[in-house]
Amino acid sequence: MEDNMNNQETVENIETPLDKNVKLMSPTRMVVRRFFRSKLSIIGLVMVIGLFLFSFVGPLFVADTAERTQLKDAEGNVMYDEDGNPMTALVYDPNDGKWGETELDESGKTEYATSEVTYTVNGVEYTLVQTIETTLKDNFLQAPSAKHLLGTDNEGYDIFVRLMYGGRISLIVSFLAVILITVFGVILGGVAGYFGGIIDNIIMRICDVLMCLPGVPILLIISTILDASEIDARYRIYLLMIYLTFISWPGTARLVRGQILSLREQEYMVAAEAMGYSTPRKIFKHLVPNVMPQLIVQMSLSLGSMILYEATLSYLNLGVKAPYAAWGTMINIISTNQDILQNHLYVWVPAGICIVIAVLGFNFVGDGLRDALDPKARR
Repeated sequence: MEDNMNNQETVENIETPLDKNVKLMSPTRMVVRRFFRSKLSIIGLVMVIGLFLFSFVGPLFVADTAERTQLKDAEGNVMYDEDGNPMTALVYDPNDGKWGETELDESGKTEYATSEVTYTVNGVEYTLVQTIETTLKDNFLQAPSAKHLLGTDNEGYDIFVRLMYGGRISLIVSFLAVILITVFGVILGGVAGYFGGIIDNIIMRICDVLMCLPGVPILLIISTILDASEIDARYRIYLLMIYLTFISWPGTARLVRGQILSLREQEYMVAAEAMGYSTPRKIFKHLVPNVMPQLIVQMSLSLGSMILYEATLSYLNLGVKAPYAAWGTMINIISTNQDILQNHLYVWVPAGICIVIAVLGFNFVGDGLRDALDPKARR
């Protein structure tokens, strides 16, 4: 009897420390812990957060790109021609005693010209002299300075500010494109994987056709049509987003279809069938949530690809066009100006660095999420 009591006390003494040491951890906490265990994941997250702060918070503390251009009139207003391009600033001011003179100052070259009108009254000849001051502010391609941290481009725009607004456009286009790609891919891939048969064959053949289409040549045709239609540059951004969605959703659809094909025969799906749940509920409430880890990884990796794709299209002058800034558009200038390519690296290199940081950051985050969400990964 005493031996049994001693054994029971021993068991209780053994179980008590174990109960205290065991910690229950939710799946979300486990994923977060595994994600932050990777140094590359942390580096990628810092890079992504830094880009978002730079692109969306930074412009709140600086003037707009147009306001930073050095082409202004006497009142400080930017002047544009009929095509929307900045004009040389003209200041009209009479300056007696400075007829035909030329002065150089920090604002550029100032020329004083005269316009003489001669007339006769009662046999007496009078000469009326009108003076016009024309100021050409020469602030193009200025090297980095305290006033312009990264210098100015060939249009006089502040490069540092254009990087901010260019990052905003590139990130917005990429994020919206990835969201639309995911929505279309989940819907069509879920329907194809659940129903199978002829529906599956039709959707997959559409995917095969879209994946075989040459993307850039088609975009060249679309860009030519848009140029002929004289569509405003701001609306080309949305058309670019739609095009990126159109050519990229088949990859997500194939991923969702493959996962659902393996999940639809599981026991919980048999139970859902026995409960009489509707088809949309079974697909989007029971099947798609089980594909979310793969979708999250796919979306994070696709963001880097979309940014690179958007920059490539803008560089080829097929995407966002001036006067709107995008990282690819800022690099596009070297395709027509060899002098800037060789002698003014500060004009286009910063945009290239931003693209590299964005792509690497999203890829590092995607790799970290893939390892963190993998249940078979080493703990």
